[in-house]
Amino acid sequence: MPRIWDHLAIVAAAAGALLEAPGARAEEMPKTVVEARQMEQANALPAPASYSSPRALSKTRPGGLLWKQPFDGYQLPPGATATRILYHSLDADGRDVATSGFVLVPAGVAPQGGWPVIAFAHGTSGVGRQCAPSLMKDTYYGELGLNDMLRAGYAIVATDYHGLGTPGLHQYVSKIAQVNDVIYSVPAARTAVPALGRRWVADGHSQGGMAAWGVAERESGLRDRDYLGAVSVAGAARPEELLTHLGDTPGVGFYLAFMAYGIHARFPSFAVTDMLTPVAMQRYPAAAADGCWYHGFALYADLTSTAMLKPGWNRNPWARRYFKENELGESAVAGPLLVIAGEADLTVPIEGARQTVERACSSGSSQLSFRSYPGFDHDPSMVATVTDQLEWIGARFAGTPAPSSCPTP
Repeated sequence: MPRIWDHLAIVAAAAGALLEAPGARAEEMPKTVVEARQMEQANALPAPASYSSPRALSKTRPGGLLWKQPFDGYQLPPGATATRILYHSLDADGRDVATSGFVLVPAGVAPQGGWPVIAFAHGTSGVGRQCAPSLMKDTYYGELGLNDMLRAGYAIVATDYHGLGTPGLHQYVSKIAQVNDVIYSVPAARTAVPALGRRWVADGHSQGGMAAWGVAERESGLRDRDYLGAVSVAGAARPEELLTHLGDTPGVGFYLAFMAYGIHARFPSFAVTDMLTPVAMQRYPAAAADGCWYHGFALYADLTSTAMLKPGWNRNPWARRYFKENELGESAVAGPLLVIAGEADLTVPIEGARQTVERACSSGSSQLSFRSYPGFDHDPSMVATVTDQLEWIGARFAGTPAPSSCPTP
């Protein structure tokens, strides 16, 4: 997410908890909705017309390329190049959807066999169409990891997730939907940029950390020989507990609004009013449609999270289905998986990560490596571990056996 999960760090302060967006310091957070809109508009790019009118969706299969466009409007390392793409994916119900994204290629000449590929899954950016990372000058995670990956010689295939950039509701924090978007982005990107190699890994943070772990689970059935493993950073592993935690944390009410949106997008019979109180609902339309992460933060900054949730909302049958569907660790993963968590993460608490890793080990995930970092909050768990992520990824491409933190049977 940058930002539920992703580009957000919660810093305890005497007056309460402050949220810090990707790369932002507490004093740089917007003080008003107007300021938030100005910040987002300064980073925004116009959406290509093709995002609204996908061609040939009915004539392609999932993973098929629908459109591509070389693009020079991103803030990238010298010599790196970008291509926007639109491709055929599936939503959580298996319906055909068009998903946007971008492909970043390092400077220089591709090595023999093509550029090694990292399929990247971003954290919370918002739930409106304008919140797609491909519509941001900084690619949302540019200096939070993507540019370092480019400098290290990896091509990046970054999905927006459908509903961000393209028409339709974004199925926010839906493991099935986001896994589809990540997996199907890879063959589409190879068609768009022939210099990409066959072998790839998945990497993601927060909302994207859940997606990357979900890719590892899905690959146990797909058995893609070119897939080498996944890195899950601060992944949203236990959604019900996470929502309870956020409901008890001051200053993060916008996440609750985004989550209500996501449950409704996944299960239309779920009514947002079954979850959010009248005062929260007054700001909900603007949070859902008028801005992204900073805007949502500013909208709910003066509203306590406990004032936003109706008592007993989590017993709603659609909410229960949502929680169950998005659990991690109940299935064995294919190939190596690196799980990274910050021990001071106030957004996705470390205990949930440890319990999910234990459950995954019990489910047969024999190549799972767990690393926790003392003192790291949510965003630093991504930014400060990029070197470790790249070292682990490099070992996968080199064919080095992956370490495991799971007990030996």
